[in-house]
Amino acid sequence: MIAVPSLDLRPARVRLVQDREHHELVVEAVRRAARSVWIATANLKELRVPGRRNGRYVPVLDVFDQLARDGVELRILHASLPSRAFRAAFDARPRLVAGGLRLRQCARVHMKAVIIDGALLYLGSANWTGAGLGAKGDDRRNFELGIVTDDDAMLDAVQERFDALWRGRACRTCRLRNECEAPLDLDARPPARGPLVRLRPPT
Repeated sequence: MIAVPSLDLRPARVRLVQDREHHELVVEAVRRAARSVWIATANLKELRVPGRRNGRYVPVLDVFDQLARDGVELRILHASLPSRAFRAAFDARPRLVAGGLRLRQCARVHMKAVIIDGALLYLGSANWTGAGLGAKGDDRRNFELGIVTDDDAMLDAVQERFDALWRGRACRTCRLRNECEAPLDLDARPPARGPLVRLRPPT
């Protein structure tokens, strides 16, 4: 290991995740969530996953709908507007629209993270899109790299950062606030199509 005096390095349990492993490890871990799934992504698009019954590909929002039914807390913090396909799939699932899947938008979010049950963390390059995390062929998907870890210190730090952004704690001093359609620290009403952009701050 190269000694870097300015960094406070310490041992941690991590696994490198490459390309298709993002789907095989991260998305499959989301399927098995028991308490919570928090996702941070710059781009938010619909992605498809193999169905459990017949192996046919289904929208991942089917998985979220089942998780919401089972009481799993679902949050997605995203930068750009969700794609049309994601919006259509979301709007077709009343349980998610009613709050089963909560989404909040901040244009400055560029981090990519998935936190499952507060116990497993993915950090890497992959957005929540089909090209990043979907089951596309190896000749069509993005080249992605990341890590998966159960390291407590990393989990605590990322969850604290995610929750602070989610609650709008960076909004007051943000220099883009005047350009922001719905700062997260304001109690803004949801748009007519459902709670995709403006959401009430969490309690």
